[in-house]
Amino acid sequence: MKPIFLIGYMGSGKSTLGHALSKATGLTFIDLDTYIENRYRKTIRDIFAERGEEGFRKLEKAMLEEVSSFEDVIVACGGGTPCFFNNMEVMNACGTTVLLDATIESLHRRLCHGKAKRPLIAGMTDDELRGYISAALAKRMPHYALAQHTFPSDHLEDIRQIRHSVERFIEQLGLTCKTASNTAI
Repeated sequence: MKPIFLIGYMGSGKSTLGHALSKATGLTFIDLDTYIENRYRKTIRDIFAERGEEGFRKLEKAMLEEVSSFEDVIVACGGGTPCFFNNMEVMNACGTTVLLDATIESLHRRLCHGKAKRPLIAGMTDDELRGYISAALAKRMPHYALAQHTFPSDHLEDIRQIRHSVERFIEQLGLTCKTASNTAI
């Protein structure tokens, strides 16, 4: 099966849903940022510091093209991945793209709880963060809108919601579960 690419803003649930889908379907989960970090044996932050954003985006593009040739994978892309070069064209040509669509309220709530782990937003007040999310989404939406599918991702807050979302995602994309008993997350 061709790759499934999960795209969307940070905090939209790409990793949460991707891990759960992997367990339910038997597909391999790849977080593109982790894949890059493992390949280069450096953190994304260190790569940015050494090469700048342009250098990072070139590495990201190369790694995206690499994983695009893989079979039976779910790839969680970085929030900015679809917005550079011809990355959306590559993903749409090589696999299935799914925009995880979360409201600004959900993104804000999730990112407020995880600010410390995200250097880009760590020092922002809650109001600054809300404005930042809104502005960034407006800039990125033309790229995100090129996804072949859109999936609502506001309901990934607890195990029950995640299970329900996995079931709906599998149904929407016509995926197959490993076995009926393996759909438990």
